[in-house]
Amino acid sequence: MPERPLDGESQAWWDRLHGSEPVRDRALAELHERLRREAWFHVRLRTRGISDFPASDLEDLAVMAANDALLAILRKLEGYRGESQFWTWARRFAQLEAPVSIRRRMGRDHLADDPERAFAVADDGCSPQERAEVQELLRSVSAVIVDQLTARQRTVLVASAINGESAAALAIELDTTPGAIYKALHDARRKLTAQLALH
Repeated sequence: MPERPLDGESQAWWDRLHGSEPVRDRALAELHERLRREAWFHVRLRTRGISDFPASDLEDLAVMAANDALLAILRKLEGYRGESQFWTWARRFAQLEAPVSIRRRMGRDHLADDPERAFAVADDGCSPQERAEVQELLRSVSAVIVDQLTARQRTVLVASAINGESAAALAIELDTTPGAIYKALHDARRKLTAQLALH
C-alpha cells in the first residue's frame, strides 16, 4: 500500500489494479487508453517541426509509447507512494516514452553504437574548407566516443547530449537512478574533454 492516504480517484485506481481479474483487466484497458491519448499529444508536439515526419505514424507511436508506459507502471506500481495523484504519476510514463518511440521509428537508437551518424548533418552555409575542418573535429569526437567511453557512458552521452533525453527518462529506460545517469554523463564529458585536449 502507498505510504500516505490517497485521494478518492487514486485509491480507486489502486484498488482496481489490485482487484480480481475482470476488474483489473478493465482498469488496465482504461489506463492504456488514457496513456495512449497522453502519448499521442506528446508525439504530435515533438514531431510537428519535422517536415517529412508522416502524420500516419502518430497513432502507431502513441500506441507503442502507451504499451511501454503501461509495462513500466506495472513494474513500478508497488513503489507508488501516493505523493501525487495516481494519474499525475502514471501520465509521466507516457510523457517519457513518447520521445523514445519517436527515436526508435527514426532509427536514432543506433547512434550509441554508431555515434558518427549523429554528426552527418549537411550545412550548406559552410565553405569546403570549413566543412572539412568541422568533419575532422567530428571524426575526432566520434573516435573518442567509440574508443574511450564505456558502453554505458556512450549510451548516456548520446541520449542526453544529442537526443535531448532527460536524466529521469534515461533512468527509467536503463533501470537505474537519475543520480547514476548524471554521474555517467559527467564522467563521459570529462573523459571527452581530456581526450580532445590531446588532439
